[in-house]
Amino acid sequence: MPFVMAIDQGTTSSRAILFRGDISIAASAQQEFPQHFPASGWVEHEPEDIWNSTLSTCRAAMEKAGARASDIAGIGITNQRETVVVWDRVSGQAIHRAIVWQDRRTADVCTRLKADGYEPMITDKTGLIVDPYFSGTKVAWLLDNVPGARARAERGELMFDTIDCYLLWRLSGGTVHATDATNASRTLLFNIHTGEWDDELLKLLRVPRSMLPEVKDSSAHFGDSAYELFGGSIAIRGIAGDQQAATIGQACFTPGMIKSTYGTGCFALLNTGATPVRSNNKLLTTIAYQLDGKRSYALEGSIFVAGSAVQWLRDGLGIIKHASETGPLADKSDSMQSVYLVPAFVGLGAPYWNPRVRGALFGMTRNTGPAELAHATLESVCYQTYDLWAAMRADWPDADAAPPVLRVDGGMTASDWTMQRLADLLDAPVDRPVIQETTALGAAYLAGLSAGVYPEPQKFADNWRLDRRFKPAMSAATRERKLAGWGRAVKGLLASDEGE
Repeated sequence: MPFVMAIDQGTTSSRAILFRGDISIAASAQQEFPQHFPASGWVEHEPEDIWNSTLSTCRAAMEKAGARASDIAGIGITNQRETVVVWDRVSGQAIHRAIVWQDRRTADVCTRLKADGYEPMITDKTGLIVDPYFSGTKVAWLLDNVPGARARAERGELMFDTIDCYLLWRLSGGTVHATDATNASRTLLFNIHTGEWDDELLKLLRVPRSMLPEVKDSSAHFGDSAYELFGGSIAIRGIAGDQQAATIGQACFTPGMIKSTYGTGCFALLNTGATPVRSNNKLLTTIAYQLDGKRSYALEGSIFVAGSAVQWLRDGLGIIKHASETGPLADKSDSMQSVYLVPAFVGLGAPYWNPRVRGALFGMTRNTGPAELAHATLESVCYQTYDLWAAMRADWPDADAAPPVLRVDGGMTASDWTMQRLADLLDAPVDRPVIQETTALGAAYLAGLSAGVYPEPQKFADNWRLDRRFKPAMSAATRERKLAGWGRAVKGLLASDEGE
């Protein structure tokens, strides 16, 4: 039985997982790497840290499974989206640290683009809004702020793209510069309707076309790994951004299906099929996957702070030692208190899209302590998901016909407390699958599909298995009271920004 290797390159760590032909996991390895915060709202990674951690985890997983390069039918790559690297075409040396998707340094640039009236055109072409979250303004910043970078780029000496493309370049020994449609769709430079890089957008953001990679299907033969990396070449056969890969791993191939992934942030996608749906509620229209040249689209809501809020409890406040402590701690909270955390540590994402506001706590009393803070932190993720859920169902024309079920994955779904509260606030079932590594599974599936190891999407969907369904148990009155309190907290935070 051949293996398929998934590279899951995330915001705080890199992982490699070897899946068998029956999608069971044979071996895995994970390695964290440092985060860099050179200024308020700035987040960076060292590209070499990303590469070295990726390479070492791939080798470690292969060693654990006793697998040789010849045993692996293909590699699938999934990655933290929107994070950008610019590197030298010849040497492969990055000209600067990677600018991470959470980074807000280009907020002023985005404000100017909006003020100049460009956002409607950009949204029409890309399905995105103008926000520092996306890659285009990040690469423009690098070209304008790294000495000599713009001149080098215009001479064709520099290459740019997201982390998947950078890893593909390194894995292939510097021979392949390509990406897939899902990652391209997150750059502010790609027309999601034509499936091509857009000259008008490139001109607006002053990004030379020579820097850009070839765009391929999500499941395709991208190239082969350099022989010396793994003692033999392995075909690289699948690429998708992490949230699209999770959508695939959750087998959300039918229009109307929704998944939500809880990692550093939280990202919910609703499959809209072959038709891109324009949001009236500040959601994004994006490419869910592209197979055999056919694009499938999704509505997406992006929350910047989810699991990282729990990390804040651990590392910033020191009130827990392990994330698993938050649920039991929240259970001890005073039911008479209504404390709300709006975790806008790097601004608010969908459906508010305000990069300037910062986090705040509302409703604290003298008796507010660690239990109430844990309660508010976990609930904040559920409230933010509710905002996305409500916006999606308002935008999706067939919402009443679609089953109101949310499929979830990611580290926070291990918390039964959080998942039950999520079901309560959504007033809908929340399904947690047996295989939690859905992002990596999605990448593996794309590679395995190209290699002939895995079947077509609908047959693959038959393999999805439920671990537990969380059913709503909260009274309507309590739900409405809690949601109203959350609404007031967000409104208060946004009002404080307007008053500055």
